[in-house]
Amino acid sequence: MKWKRNASLAAAVLLFAAGCGGGQTGQPAETKPAETKPAAGNPSGGQASAGGGDTIKVGILHSLSGTMAISETSLRDAELLAIEEINARGGVLGKKIEAIVEDGASDWPTFAEKAQKLIQKDKVAVIFGGWTSASRKAMLPVVEKLNGLLFYPVQYEGLEASKNIVYTGAAPNQQIVPAVSYLLKQGKKKFFLLGSDYVFPRTANKIIKAQLAAEGGTVVGEEYTPLGHTDYSTVISKIKDAKPDVVFNTLNGDSNVAFFKQLKDAGISAKDVLTISVSIAEEEIRGIGAENLVGHWAVWNYFQTTDTPENKEFVQKFKAKYGPDRVTDDPIEAAYIAVHLWAKAVEKAGSTEVDKVREALKNLEFKAPGGPVKVHPGNQHISKTVRIGEVQPDGQFKEIWNSGGPVEPDPFLESYPWAKGLK
Repeated sequence: MKWKRNASLAAAVLLFAAGCGGGQTGQPAETKPAETKPAAGNPSGGQASAGGGDTIKVGILHSLSGTMAISETSLRDAELLAIEEINARGGVLGKKIEAIVEDGASDWPTFAEKAQKLIQKDKVAVIFGGWTSASRKAMLPVVEKLNGLLFYPVQYEGLEASKNIVYTGAAPNQQIVPAVSYLLKQGKKKFFLLGSDYVFPRTANKIIKAQLAAEGGTVVGEEYTPLGHTDYSTVISKIKDAKPDVVFNTLNGDSNVAFFKQLKDAGISAKDVLTISVSIAEEEIRGIGAENLVGHWAVWNYFQTTDTPENKEFVQKFKAKYGPDRVTDDPIEAAYIAVHLWAKAVEKAGSTEVDKVREALKNLEFKAPGGPVKVHPGNQHISKTVRIGEVQPDGQFKEIWNSGGPVEPDPFLESYPWAKGLK
């Protein structure tokens, strides 16, 4: 358990996130939230009263505008679908769930301010939110100080565990690390690392470089661009000159649209230089255009094409609610999982109080669309199956490899000797 250590490092890591995601990205460099004080008479920051009245209030906090809206808007939709399903069967504790939706606006201080508002003013029982690690790092000190509860639904760089956050996306050993190992086994030894300039890509690439050094790969290039960056001509020239076997892509948001369109315009296909992405899923493919991505790979824990009975039902419900042209993807599924896990924990605890819900979450299981998941009792991440897929002309993924079953979360990479220096 790393709660104490993580809490003490929160402020320092937040500054690192600001340094990576500020300045060069156009985001304000200072991401420290306003002073947070628990509501009068309620040291838990309002969560004890969240179940008062006829409804239980929950917060939904994603970027509905700005560069990250291309990815995050669908997470809101998934969470609202899950809430609708739960309410249709009677809600939780005999009460309907009431969603209060806020826009993080792709701005990290805004995430901190909105999280504080949801807990203190709206008195929500839980927040479902975020995408980038910078947004999570901005919310972390708020939920820890106010004893709120945040469900974070996106794969990330790991090296974190907070008692006030439940991580339903992948830890590095459930996405990045197995992807690197698989690539090396396929003879892809020369890596070009390309990422957005903030905490997730930079930390992910530190992990990748340590793994490559231990397992026989090399880095032939490493580039970072601000979130929202649109001119990749120089980066593409560097990729041509470096002649990598694979580009490991940690770009986020609509920068991916510009990069892959310009990569194709430069005459580079997946047959020439393979790209594997960790933040491009079916939803992003809709915005980028499948014709610009055919043959390239992505590593996730879920694809819309994942063959389980639960997924067939999930896809049908999502399309029925939002339209036949909509798609599901890994973060969408992780956001959907989050709401259902929280509701199951509340029923088990018989309360919306954060401390009781957290205890009820330990070892909680759920038959998710992507396969069975289980909440780790020590680090509040979930077990997940790892999958690598190839983009098809219809914008869907053909799965080319999976881990064979759920992988236990190891956010601090404690089971990897080469990762010791990263801690």
